[in-house]
Amino acid sequence: MDIIAKNWTDYECIDAGDNEKLDRWHNVILRRPDPTAIWPKTDNTKIWENAAGHYHRSSKGGGKWEFKQKVPEYWTVNYKKLTFKVSPTGFKHTGLFPEQAANWDYIDEKIKSAKTEQIRILNLFAYTGGATMAASAAGASEVVHVDASKGMVNWAKENMRLSKLDDNKIRFIVDDVNKFVEREIRRGRTYHGIIMDPPSYGRGPNNEIWQIEELLYPLINNVVKLLDDQALFFIINSYTTGFSLMALKNIMRLTISKRFSKGKITTGSIGLPITNRELILPCGIYGRFEL
Repeated sequence: MDIIAKNWTDYECIDAGDNEKLDRWHNVILRRPDPTAIWPKTDNTKIWENAAGHYHRSSKGGGKWEFKQKVPEYWTVNYKKLTFKVSPTGFKHTGLFPEQAANWDYIDEKIKSAKTEQIRILNLFAYTGGATMAASAAGASEVVHVDASKGMVNWAKENMRLSKLDDNKIRFIVDDVNKFVEREIRRGRTYHGIIMDPPSYGRGPNNEIWQIEELLYPLINNVVKLLDDQALFFIINSYTTGFSLMALKNIMRLTISKRFSKGKITTGSIGLPITNRELILPCGIYGRFEL
C-alpha cells in the first residue's frame, strides 16, 4: 500500500523531473538533486528559476549550494503542532524528510488510540527526530532517540525545544545502534513502538561500519526482542536504491511474524504529492507491523 504525505502547509514539492526536485520550505524555495525524478520537468521551466538556493552535484562526489537570494542559516517549518528547524546542509539535505509526515500521522493515531497508559517508544537511526517529536507529542510516556551522530542528536534537541516538548521524557543517546540494541536486550527493556530509518551505509561514533544489505536482517532479528508483548507498532523506512519491497517483507516475515504470529505486516512506497501536476514523487519504501 502506498502512503502519501499530503497534510503539509509549510512544505510542498512544487515540481520534480530530470533528476531534480523543487520544494518550498515555508517561504524558501530550494532546488535539489533527486535520482528518483527520472521523468522530464514541466514545460513551465520558469518556476525553477525562482529557487533561492540550488544544490549542484560535483562529478567528484558531494556538491555545493548556489544561492541566488539571501537565505537564513536556518528557519522553521510547522507540521500541525510540531515545529522543526530547517537548514541547507553541505550534503543537499535540509534536516527533515517531509514524506515521513505520513508515518508521523500513523504514530500519532496508534499512540492516542492505545489502551496502554505507559507507552515506551524507541527511535533508531533517529536523525533530527521527526518521529521522536511525533511520538512524544502524541502522549508517549517515554521516547528513546538513538543516533550515531552527535550533531544530528543536538539538532533533534533543538526540535524538541521548538516543539515545546522540553518537559516530556525524551532520552537522547549518541551510540551505535547495534551496540545499543544488544545492551537493551541484556537489560530486559521493552518498547511498545519501534521506528527505524537505517541508512544504506554509515559509521558509528567509534567507526563501526553499517551496511544495510549485510546487517539489516540480524539487526531486525534483535530489535524484535525489544518489542513489548502489547506492542503497538514497528516501522522501518528505507531509501536504499535496489532494496526491494519484497526483500523487506521477507525479512519482516522471518523476524517479526516469527514472534507475533497474529500481527499484520504492511509494506509499500512512500511519497510526496507534486503540486504543479498530478504526479507523486517516490521517497523510498516502508514496512509496518501492528497487532
